[in-house]
Amino acid sequence: MNISVIDLFAGAGGIGLGITQAGGELKLSVELDSTCCQTLRANKKLHPGDVLEADVSTLSGIQLRSLAGLNRNDPLVIVGGPPCQPFSKASYWTDPGDDARYRRARANGVSLPKPNQITEAKPDERRSLVQEFLGRIIEANADGFLFENVRSILHPRNRIIVDDFIEHAEKNGYYTTLIVANAAEYGVPQVRERVFILGSRHNKPKEPHKTHHKTDKKTDGRKPVVTAGVALKGLDVSKYREKEEVVSGKWQKEFMEIPPGMNYKALTAWAGHPNPVFVAETKFWTFLLKLSPSKPSWTIAASPGPWTGPFHWKDRRLRTVEMAALQTFPLNYVFTGSRRERVKQLGNAAPPLLVQQMAESVFATIETNCEKVAI
Repeated sequence: MNISVIDLFAGAGGIGLGITQAGGELKLSVELDSTCCQTLRANKKLHPGDVLEADVSTLSGIQLRSLAGLNRNDPLVIVGGPPCQPFSKASYWTDPGDDARYRRARANGVSLPKPNQITEAKPDERRSLVQEFLGRIIEANADGFLFENVRSILHPRNRIIVDDFIEHAEKNGYYTTLIVANAAEYGVPQVRERVFILGSRHNKPKEPHKTHHKTDKKTDGRKPVVTAGVALKGLDVSKYREKEEVVSGKWQKEFMEIPPGMNYKALTAWAGHPNPVFVAETKFWTFLLKLSPSKPSWTIAASPGPWTGPFHWKDRRLRTVEMAALQTFPLNYVFTGSRRERVKQLGNAAPPLLVQQMAESVFATIETNCEKVAI
């Protein structure tokens, strides 16, 4: 059975690609960013359906069905990841710097009282897009949905957004399942935590079985994690080289000293360095962070600074094709725009392999219901 899908806040197409891999029929992708729309259109064979450059909040659920070529009774799943920036870690670190002082003191053996969490969210109009997403689902009378966002949307500052979403979805007839997923446990070569809310009018979606262990141990029938070394095999060749991958500037010398799998803390007294350059816990942990070929990658960031990792263990920045591989995009997937725009698209994307497994759970509830109706 082909289930029609509409992808809202489509970005570079990670969710849309995962949906098609799960057997869904992608009819429409809506995205406001023009560069992302160019990427979607550049991958027509892998990313079918129309691409609409538009603000989701200006469209109704009925309009979305019409634009996707669907009538009111066609089975439909709506998917999407509303902008995550209002919920990211950068939005909820204790604003006065108390968290940083606390961590630095602990690293130096000094005892300080743990700072109180700030539970009041910073103003950001994009926070309302979560409810806009649910509004389109209800208006379109979708059979199911898939919502994706960053792990920190469950932080005390943001939890009310999630609770309200689930409450209103259930009041409108949807069974919901909240999942905190580590992508590495589903075969993605990246330790990337994401929150999914799966919904269906027909039955409660089941949480997909984890297929891999976060460690390299084989237990419970699960496979060991996929490492960065495995994921990037064959990509360290001249055809994929990018001029922006070369590391130079202020911290180049120190960067070259850091071993694979470590960050700036390798050059601190904490790590036993004979001539410390830095003090532990005074930099964000991704500063000068290098991948280890024997472990999964850390999360690919959407807005990295010049010294923000993860970097390749061969002392360079990751290439577009390598970031795409760590996100489980296929090798021939095209990302348009400048280096900064490509990194942004990749850092904001959901890993297609992870989405595929979540989507299969939603589709199963709809297919089972249709089989019952047919009988």
